[in-house]
Amino acid sequence: MDKMVVSGKRKTAVAKATIGEGDGKITFNKRPLTFLSDLQQLEINEPLILAKDVLGNLKFDIALNVTGGGIACQVEAGRLAIAKAIVAFTKDENLKNVFLSYDRNLLIADTRRKEACKPGDSKARANRQTSFR
Repeated sequence: MDKMVVSGKRKTAVAKATIGEGDGKITFNKRPLTFLSDLQQLEINEPLILAKDVLGNLKFDIALNVTGGGIACQVEAGRLAIAKAIVAFTKDENLKNVFLSYDRNLLIADTRRKEACKPGDSKARANRQTSFR
């Protein structure tokens, strides 16, 4: 099979996962996952662990390219992109159902965004302070 590109979003972070046949290497912005903290590595590896339980051994390489947002949102966007890429690459309906039953956010993006600031106010919900002296 050829390579396939799938994207995932979280807040302002956008992740593009390029998946192709290989021996199981995963890179995050052209670097190995070891530069991330242990918790972030675990979050990125969640869809891979579930896929290994369903499919057996993994025969593909994934290159993540993530832009925008903070590191936490980049990891979540990458996790979404990896899960969507594996399902699209393998075309396995059983794997899709396992992902959805484990965590719906593995395949469906969280659409919440920052609320816009209101005119004349400093923040989205804060009202301008007044002084009655």
